[in-house]
Amino acid sequence: MNLSLFIARRYFLSRRKKNFINVISGLSMLGVAFATAALIIVLSVFNGLEVLLRSLYTSFDPELKIEAAQGKTFTVTDEWLEEVGQIPGVKTVTEVIEDYAYVRYRDAAMVVTVKGVSENFIDQRRLDKHLVEGELVLSRDSIPFAIMGRGVRYTLSAEVEDDTRALRMYYINDSRPGALSSASLYTQKSIRPGGVFSIEKNYDENYIFVPLPFAQELFRSGNQRTSVEVQTEGLQTAEVKEALQKHLGSGYQILTNEEQHKDLYRLLRIEKLFTFLSLSLLLLIASINIFFSLMMLSIDKKKDISILASLGATQALIRNIFLAEGALISFIGAVAGLILGGVLCYLQDTIGLVGMGMENAIVANYPVDIRPLDFLLTIVVIIVVSALVSFRPAVLASRAYSLSEL
Repeated sequence: MNLSLFIARRYFLSRRKKNFINVISGLSMLGVAFATAALIIVLSVFNGLEVLLRSLYTSFDPELKIEAAQGKTFTVTDEWLEEVGQIPGVKTVTEVIEDYAYVRYRDAAMVVTVKGVSENFIDQRRLDKHLVEGELVLSRDSIPFAIMGRGVRYTLSAEVEDDTRALRMYYINDSRPGALSSASLYTQKSIRPGGVFSIEKNYDENYIFVPLPFAQELFRSGNQRTSVEVQTEGLQTAEVKEALQKHLGSGYQILTNEEQHKDLYRLLRIEKLFTFLSLSLLLLIASINIFFSLMMLSIDKKKDISILASLGATQALIRNIFLAEGALISFIGAVAGLILGGVLCYLQDTIGLVGMGMENAIVANYPVDIRPLDFLLTIVVIIVVSALVSFRPAVLASRAYSLSEL
């Protein structure tokens, strides 16, 4: 009777131990799967935000922007423009005068950034997809028109269809000390609102586009320009930039679209890097269960390991068996996580599972961009993590129950 109870008790404990090991292994797979899916989703969201920002800035800012290396403005002549336009890869050259001005419409007023552009700016169709009201026109029948951001339009309560009222712009001049005439202190000009665009909050609430001749008279700039925008064609932007820099010399700096917002893109990459490292640490923590699972498995399989050792199994073989067990647990969890993360990102991109939660958001749902490189980096992290958590239990199992110690 006592022997039967002993055998039954040993069998029950053995079954309970195996079930416990299976539970830990299952939790390890789930932990790896969810951590992997989270890593894929977060990286895809950062990619989507980067793509969204690039699309917005490409609409507003040029492919290449020529500025003075020192100072705010530089002199532009017809000969200078012709030389720049003849450089291979240059399609359109747009003159720009940009400065702050005080704007009034009826009883409302605000300070805005007035950007005077030459007529070929409209031909580039950079604002076509962002027009929300009116027309994209800078002049018609020698009458100048302004294209304002939606935030400016709301602040001023400007009516695009009202032909009887105009925007009154004031610009403070660099007057001489002791000047008594108020006319010399500032320049005043009026312009009719022609269209309203909406790109991004910072642009919508601050910018008004006007014709270049209107800006020249308002700012009294003459042949001085704050920048010249270049649209490329046929060649890579980097090649055109190099040719422009070589032709213009060190007195000018040529900025690509990314260089115009290098601080923002750098910040976005840093955030993505630290998020990747944080989630990789989370993946490591989730894989700790693999360590405990292999340690318990080595104890549970003590007799089996001894039998293998007696049959001639080496320490390397026993170690590789446990490494393969840890790799199998990580592999199953990783594959499930990659599939789960990829499916959720696809659904977010197609039907939008999670919205931005803001009524006036640029896009309705969080943007995602699935990239194979993210999957590759995630797989590399999983391989490294599984090797780290599996190596120590495998080494201990092979040393403790090798043939030399039997």
